[in-house]
Amino acid sequence: MGMRIYLKSILFSIIYFTFLFQLHGLNNSRPNIILIMTDDQGWGDAGYQGHPELKTPHLDQMATDGLVFNRFYAAAPVCSPTRGSVLTGRHPFRYGITFANVGHIPAEELLLPEILKEKGYTTGHFGKWHLGTMDKNVVESNRGGYARNLKHYSPPWENGYDASFATESKVPTWDPMINCDTAVSGCNQTQNPGDSYGTYYWTGPGQIATENLVGDDSRVIMDRVVPFVEKAVESKTPFFSTIWFHTPHSPVVAGPEYLKMYNGLTEKKQHYYGCITAMDEQIGRLRAKLKELGVADNTMIWFCSDNGPAAAGGGPGMEAGQRQQGSTAGLRGRKGTLFEGGVRVPGILVWPAKVKSTRKTDFPAVTSDYLPTILDLLGINQEIRNLDGISLKRVIENEEPEYRINPIGFQSRFRREFWQVWHDHDYKLMVEPEKKQTLLFNLKNDPNETNNLANKQPEVVLKMQQELDKWLLSVEQDRMKSEL
Repeated sequence: MGMRIYLKSILFSIIYFTFLFQLHGLNNSRPNIILIMTDDQGWGDAGYQGHPELKTPHLDQMATDGLVFNRFYAAAPVCSPTRGSVLTGRHPFRYGITFANVGHIPAEELLLPEILKEKGYTTGHFGKWHLGTMDKNVVESNRGGYARNLKHYSPPWENGYDASFATESKVPTWDPMINCDTAVSGCNQTQNPGDSYGTYYWTGPGQIATENLVGDDSRVIMDRVVPFVEKAVESKTPFFSTIWFHTPHSPVVAGPEYLKMYNGLTEKKQHYYGCITAMDEQIGRLRAKLKELGVADNTMIWFCSDNGPAAAGGGPGMEAGQRQQGSTAGLRGRKGTLFEGGVRVPGILVWPAKVKSTRKTDFPAVTSDYLPTILDLLGINQEIRNLDGISLKRVIENEEPEYRINPIGFQSRFRREFWQVWHDHDYKLMVEPEKKQTLLFNLKNDPNETNNLANKQPEVVLKMQQELDKWLLSVEQDRMKSEL
């Protein structure tokens, strides 16, 4: 009898430790996921994109090591809507984030960090948030008034993140908590240089960071990312992180050592290029840390910008000005517009375990694709209504489909015009319904959008308009439900 109990005990121990070993192996086999996003970085703002002056050695190395998307799109031409698309896989008009500083992530939306957290990932958000206010009482940044703060309260820790180091909105790219010289585009005109900028780094409910906030803002952010990664690796837990840099959004300020790298150029370019190079340095620091910790091979790093480069004063416009020196590399339009220069952005995936050599793809991809792609790669079956994004798994595995299952729809107001866009692989239809303007471009032959084909190819316009109208109806129906 005693021997049978003893053997049972041994068998139970074997089964138990086998289970733990398998669980440990499962955790180690699941990839870590990092989504890096810059703020207002133009499609041409990187060395690997052929920029003649800008130094981005670590982005260039990512392009050498990974998969470069030649046609990667932000879901919107301004920041807040694009950020929402990353976490939901859905067009932001579906849930009320129609422009910068507008709306918030509703509690009803199912978000990527929430899904991954449920599957055993530890989750962290670092940098700009811009998807809701951070406190119900403190008025800061671009959100004014108690009622608005209460209505739009939706910080990272309420949206699936275990760790947070986040600002609601923009900050200077150097000394982020301090108001800079008011001659600099984007500085707080109501305060004196040296005063508080009026935006804070939040780490949790009612918790404002007070230490290590001086110098390069990208370094300040990365100083919080690195311990998060180290802790996850030490505990053998897969991690998901969104790192949303403020760079190179206004106020554009570079530190002395980065200004020196661009001696001989204009003061505007020195600051703009300098802050991007400082950020690039932190991306290199992150990749070096992943390699040091032995997890680089099975960590996917996605990189993109939230929209095209800003114009004078940091707002939407057609020309660069002040310290906003971003490049579209010849693409038409800038931030705020739905022309290519406003929404086509740098896009890279580095994942040594799966992307083993340098590759480039012309397959159109968008920030809404992040969620369905990651879930597909992880084998997670999650029902989410009306996804606008698609899985890019086949593209990553070098088996590119000929066309997207879902074309990419856009809508946004620029100045006084409300544009709607249907992007179906080679063709791009742009419609301004209020003024009855219609543009049709073949992006394969005309990436700079100089030749309007609407009158020459009415049958293409009709087909795409019908598809666009159907999509717009679906978006509007979702928006109305979200307001109930």
